[in-house]
Amino acid sequence: MSEQRETRPRVAIVFGGRNSEHGVSLLGAGSVLEAIDRSKYEVLPVGIAQDGRWVLASGGQRYAIENGEMPILDATGTALALPTGGDALVAYDAGSIPVEFGRVDVVFPVMHGPFAEDGTIQGLLEMAGVRYVGSGVLASAVGMDKGYMKMVLAAAGLPVGPYVVVRDRDWRTARERVLKEVEELGWPVFVKPARAGSSQGISKANDREELERAVEFAREHDPKVLVEAAIVGREIECAVLESPGDEAPRASLPGEVLVHGDHEFFDFEAKYIGDEMSLAVPADIPAEVAEELRAMAVRAFEALGCEGLSRVDFFYTEDGRLILNEINTMPGFTSVSVAPQLWAATGVPYGELVDRLIQLALNRAPGLR
Repeated sequence: MSEQRETRPRVAIVFGGRNSEHGVSLLGAGSVLEAIDRSKYEVLPVGIAQDGRWVLASGGQRYAIENGEMPILDATGTALALPTGGDALVAYDAGSIPVEFGRVDVVFPVMHGPFAEDGTIQGLLEMAGVRYVGSGVLASAVGMDKGYMKMVLAAAGLPVGPYVVVRDRDWRTARERVLKEVEELGWPVFVKPARAGSSQGISKANDREELERAVEFAREHDPKVLVEAAIVGREIECAVLESPGDEAPRASLPGEVLVHGDHEFFDFEAKYIGDEMSLAVPADIPAEVAEELRAMAVRAFEALGCEGLSRVDFFYTEDGRLILNEINTMPGFTSVSVAPQLWAATGVPYGELVDRLIQLALNRAPGLR
């Protein structure tokens, strides 16, 4: 048994974090911890508390929604220090001598939002020389900031909808100018935090009064806000997976997001709390449109320089146009999240998807590439 332990790659599943998507991260981590092949990998569940502390998660940690409440990390476990110039975690507790907890071969950051998916944890791991699953610093940062994301996608020749970026200083000092710029988009508009995910902080505005309330709501998550012209169309999503070696990235079958109940759009409650979202895979669209969409998804993946896995979201309009809404460099990762469902329908079940992502990371050299 000891010989097997020494030869198995050690994977640190890192989750939690200092943002409003803390609970969403725990949902995904629970799925990964359940699906990962423990005969092939040694697993360390590492949680980041809402105050930023890193701990070894306890066996009693909750990873599921209970009574409508998202899970929160139990931060009473063994405290951990990050690797610094090596591949070993260090355990320390108050009043005790720090001890080396053991090597880490690869980190799987099942994390979303600021201080996680935005290049921050990626940069930290790069500095420590530790391999990790998913996109690097630049792709993660650009993918997180929807304003810069749209600039890069448009520069790559991909179609994006009209939008206005509302920066903190402009909202405080030039609000009238900002409101006029938004009015030129036409009503209604959708207002969202520029650097948040999981559909948090999003609302629809039909006039100036609603717009001001919507911007203030989005600013509760991020002082930088994105306002988008409403696009009438079906929501079609496609996942992209890095291929080994020099092969081109691969796109999944497209799927259509269907929102039920009283939700006007795909908001946080529809995604996670109620049973009000379904996914139709493959999407009921013409074959040539599906192929064009898959090709565009790969182009978006490569335009940002993504690695590992991404999900690319489109609108398919009544007049047959595809408009790229956004790319998510670390999409929701429960076994029933959209990206894993898309890959399952394409022939890559969840456990295999987890394994492929880890293998891609293990075979990727740390540092510039």
